[in-house]
Amino acid sequence: MMNRFNIGDSFETTVVAVTDTTVFVDLSAKSEGVIDVAEFKDEEGNVSVKEGDKLKVFFTGEVHGEMRFTTKIGGGKADNTMIENAWKGGIPVEGHVEAEIKGGYQVKIGNARAFCPYSQMGYKKREEAAAYVGKTMSFIIIEYKNDGKDILLSNRKIGEFQHAEALGKLANEIKEGAIVEASVESLEKFGAFVNIQGFRALLPISEISFDRISDLAEVLEVGQEIKVQVLKTDWKNERVSVSLKALLKDPWEEAAAKFPAGTKVDGKISKIMDFGLFVNLDKGIDGLVHISELEDISANTNLRKVYKIGQEMSVVVEKVDAEAKRISLVPASSKEQDETAAKYMGSQDDDDGETYNPFAALLKK
Repeated sequence: MMNRFNIGDSFETTVVAVTDTTVFVDLSAKSEGVIDVAEFKDEEGNVSVKEGDKLKVFFTGEVHGEMRFTTKIGGGKADNTMIENAWKGGIPVEGHVEAEIKGGYQVKIGNARAFCPYSQMGYKKREEAAAYVGKTMSFIIIEYKNDGKDILLSNRKIGEFQHAEALGKLANEIKEGAIVEASVESLEKFGAFVNIQGFRALLPISEISFDRISDLAEVLEVGQEIKVQVLKTDWKNERVSVSLKALLKDPWEEAAAKFPAGTKVDGKISKIMDFGLFVNLDKGIDGLVHISELEDISANTNLRKVYKIGQEMSVVVEKVDAEAKRISLVPASSKEQDETAAKYMGSQDDDDGETYNPFAALLKK
């Protein structure tokens, strides 16, 4: 048997079908309720609902045997009973902004007139005051007095509800550890802001690459599409941080094999500390030359006056701890010096095929 509703009754239901003109909703009966599809179309004509979606609807009446519903009260369908029910149930109403008056706007809902203060019009990105006049908008009734003669509206709360709903959906999708698509919105000194499904998240500079970054613009550009991993979420304060580096191969995984103890490397000084010099051996891999290993340098020497960032330095790997991401280094002669010495000492043979000996050569003269 068909469920019977009173005008203004509201409940949650499921969309069972969408056509060019109508959205059909489940009434737990042999037939469905109908909603005008125009309620769900944006300015481009795109329909925002699909089969299976949950909707909060309320009953507007029976027309030619059809049980008709809406998701918001407004237009000619709104009588005082429906408006009062909308106030009690927190149901959105649709109103036409007729004029700008002292302190706000006069808004028409069905045959009733209501008031929306300036402070309750718009959400986040507000337009000029006069720009709202003539528009049909959604509102929440925040006060209903004198049998509907005094109605106070808020459009801002609609924006707040929509934002909270969108945030709730994102919180279910964007969990810590999730890999998501993002678009670079802006570059800052401390990192980049990226857009994830309309939400602004932070990509710290330390989470962009294993390599040191001096100029962010050399690595990222505004509008660039990237994949990132969600590091931390704080939906209460609307903060999310993500990492690009987490999806890259960690160079330290191969550090022990690539730089075993005894390996000689020509690197560049990447960081100068009171206790020693960090030398870059490869992308994302720095080793430490402790101050005690530096020749003619005392423990009180200001290393910043002796060495410069970017200065070339030849080192020998003393110890590798890939798990702790530490490599101990000692200074060494450069590869160029070694090659020059080898060329002088090792590759010149005499007539007998023996290794060249400069003293023997003098005796032969």
